[in-house]
Amino acid sequence: MAISIQTLVAAELAEPADPRAAAMAAALAAQYPGAARAVLFYGSCLREKNLDGLMLDFYLIVSDYRAAYGKRWLASANRLIPPNVFPFEHEGLISKYAVLSEADFARLCSVSAPDPSVWARFAQPSRLIWAADERARTMAQAAVAQAAPTLVALTEPAMEPGEAEADPLAVWRSGFALTYGAELRAERAARPGSIVDADPERYRRFGVAAREVAGQSPGAASSEAREGARAGWRRMQRRGKRTVVLRLIKASFTFAGGIDYLAWKINRHAGTKIVIQPWQRRWPLAGAITLLPRLFRSGAIR
Repeated sequence: MAISIQTLVAAELAEPADPRAAAMAAALAAQYPGAARAVLFYGSCLREKNLDGLMLDFYLIVSDYRAAYGKRWLASANRLIPPNVFPFEHEGLISKYAVLSEADFARLCSVSAPDPSVWARFAQPSRLIWAADERARTMAQAAVAQAAPTLVALTEPAMEPGEAEADPLAVWRSGFALTYGAELRAERAARPGSIVDADPERYRRFGVAAREVAGQSPGAASSEAREGARAGWRRMQRRGKRTVVLRLIKASFTFAGGIDYLAWKINRHAGTKIVIQPWQRRWPLAGAITLLPRLFRSGAIR
């Protein structure tokens, strides 16, 4: 009998993480008293033994945005274009963290998400390294348990007949490649495959369990359904890239060096050599807007 996706996710989230990362997560949650519900640690730093000099990646899950920010504009920004992203430092470590409400986290890990930015990350390994209580832990587990089935449900119908049957890992490689196409990613083209190759047995186990939830049968999609799935991905990729731009503009206000990060993204994708001017750092919104035509001309946004 196959292990359920809920069981696999709960076990993986509970695996130990670096104690310094756990201490950082607790300190981060303390910045949002009464609102913080869970902190998840994800990304390449999970596999690193020495965190010094690296930027850790966290998701901070809050009860709701008003509780997290009060009546500040940040609550509206987080609600309209989730998530908000901020820098955080603790005892010599640096990180960036994204803020989502419990409701948005569940929605953005599901097939109803407008873009793959959240579920694509949580279809990969992560750790739940702080939770306010058992209910918060259970809700975070339930949200993450949707991510892998979402990837399978959206990816397999777009694949060639027999492709997923011939190689159980093909759905993951294809899915991550498609999700990278929906973001402004600076990583090399081989990165989606290397994610899977880092722990193929994990992805085999999760693939079986995810397919069970998604109700997916490899190779079952008709040619019409396959073209429809691919068209859906093209729409999602266009929408996802535009949303990334909006998030980067917003980050120019919430994230130290946000305007420099946007320029770095454009330079990596367009082959340009943009140098941020002092006035653009002083007025980051105006500065970010002046950079957008470079993205459209580069073809990164269509």
